[in-house]
Amino acid sequence: MSSGKIFKRDFSSIKWLASATSDDWLEQALKNPIEILIDHAHCERKAAGAALQLMFRYLCEPGLAEALTPLVKEELDHFETVLALIKKKGRYLEPLAAPPYGTLLSKSIRKTEPQRMLDSFLVAGLIEARSHERMQLLAANSPEKELRDLYAGLMLSEARHSSLYWFLANQRYEHEEVLTRLSELATEEASILANLHEKPRMHS
Repeated sequence: MSSGKIFKRDFSSIKWLASATSDDWLEQALKNPIEILIDHAHCERKAAGAALQLMFRYLCEPGLAEALTPLVKEELDHFETVLALIKKKGRYLEPLAAPPYGTLLSKSIRKTEPQRMLDSFLVAGLIEARSHERMQLLAANSPEKELRDLYAGLMLSEARHSSLYWFLANQRYEHEEVLTRLSELATEEASILANLHEKPRMHS
């Protein structure tokens, strides 16, 4: 349960998302900054891997590799940045049990094409949008300046990445179809996060 502390939320909501992150998550994250940082490094690595997976799955999709290659590079740059800060704090990239978020959200991706590609873009975009929102919260509320600066520097990239996946979807599918499916997946994403995971994670 939240302590009742009032957190800074003086920014606009993220248009992709069907719900706002709870104070309970933010309180949990602020009490466990190193664990969140380590999990964040894992998330950057996984985001690069997810984009590469799309590039290999849709190898001959026009324009896809050109769009996703810079994203992969940027995710790996962020991984290096976060890893360096973890090491500076005397820790390293420890294995962490993943929360159910990614697995459950991936189960919503339909198995047949062309729906699978659409859902893959939108799920990736939702994850980036949630990262953007949570980094905003951490940038605004972390007591440590080094962490505030880190999250403030990274969150705009997350916004660009979610917008890129939105763009890729709208390039290939009717706009109304994209909006309808996005609404369905965003509702599912919010449902997954409705109950706070017991371990502090970026997407718990």
